[in-house]
Amino acid sequence: MPKQRSSATEGERLQKVLAAAGFGSRRECETLILEGRVEVDRTLVTELGTRVNPDQQEVRVDGDPLKLRRRTYYAINKPAGVVSTNRDPQGRPRVVDLVPSQDRLFTVGRLDIASEGLILVTNDGEWANRLTHPRYGVHKTYVVRVAGTPSVEELRVLKRGVHLAEAVARVENVKIKKRHGRSTDLEIVLKEGRNREIRRLLARVGHKVLTLTRVAVGTYKLGDLPSGAYRKLTVSEAKKLLELTHSQSTKPTKKRRRAKKRATGSDSANRNQQASTSQTPRVQTPRAGTIIGSIDEAAPAKEAPRKTSRRKPAQKKTSRRNRSR
Repeated sequence: MPKQRSSATEGERLQKVLAAAGFGSRRECETLILEGRVEVDRTLVTELGTRVNPDQQEVRVDGDPLKLRRRTYYAINKPAGVVSTNRDPQGRPRVVDLVPSQDRLFTVGRLDIASEGLILVTNDGEWANRLTHPRYGVHKTYVVRVAGTPSVEELRVLKRGVHLAEAVARVENVKIKKRHGRSTDLEIVLKEGRNREIRRLLARVGHKVLTLTRVAVGTYKLGDLPSGAYRKLTVSEAKKLLELTHSQSTKPTKKRRRAKKRATGSDSANRNQQASTSQTPRVQTPRAGTIIGSIDEAAPAKEAPRKTSRRKPAQKKTSRRNRSR
C-alpha cells in the first residue's frame, strides 16, 4: 500500500502562503522565515522548503496568527512628490496612503519621487512578484517629455543599449509621440525597470527628462484616472495581468539550454582556433556609459611598451689610418 503524504507535504511553500497573506514579496517573506519570525503549529520554522496547509495548520508571524485576507488589487495615478516605498524615514506622503484600505498593501514595482502615472498596489505578494520579476518581461509603457528633439540615431542608441554601471540597459521600443517647440514627447517601452533607468539613458544621449509618466503595465492602461485617484481592479483584470507572466516568461527551457550549450561549445572551439591564428588586438571592457556598437566600445586596449635592450650599440671599428687623422 502506498504511503499517504502528510498535509504539510501536499501544502504550499511557506513563503508563498505568507506572500498571499500580504506580508510582502516572496523574497521578503523568505527573510521573515530566515530571521526566525515564523511559527507553524507553535514550532519555529527557519527552512525555506517548508510546506504548510493554512486550512489545517496554524501559522504565526511575530507571535500573531496568520489571517488569510481576500486578495485586493488597485491602480493608482501617482502624483509627483509621492514615494513608492512603504517605509520612508523622511515621512513623505506614500502611494499606499492614497488607498483607504485596512489591508497591508504594497506597491508593485516603483516609480521615483519625481515621476508620475500608473502604479499598481496589492496585498498579493505572489502576483506582485510575477509582474515585477525581469524573468517574466512584462512591458511597462511611459510617455516622457524631453528637452530638444532626439535624432533618429539617438533613438537607435536607446534601442541598442548603453553600458550603465550595473549592466547593459536598453529600451524595448521608443518612438516620437509629439513635438512641442523646444521639447518632445517620447513613448518608451521597458521590459525591466532599473533605478532611474529612463532618465539615465536619455541623459547619455544628451536629453534631459522634463516629465515622466507611466501610462501602462502590460495590457492595463492608466486611461483617464485623475492624478492622486485610485481604481480597484476587477478579478478578470488582475487575472489577465497574471496571464501575461505565463506567455512572456523568458526562462529558457531544457531544450533551449542544451542547444545553447552545444552552440557555446562549438563557438568556443572556433574562437580558440581563431585566437591561435589571428593577431587582432584585445578589446577593453566597456566603460559605464559606453554606447553599444559605438567606436568607443570597440577601442583596442593599449599595449604595454616593449622593454628595450640595455645592451650598448656596437661601436664601429675605425682603421689606424683614420685614427691618426
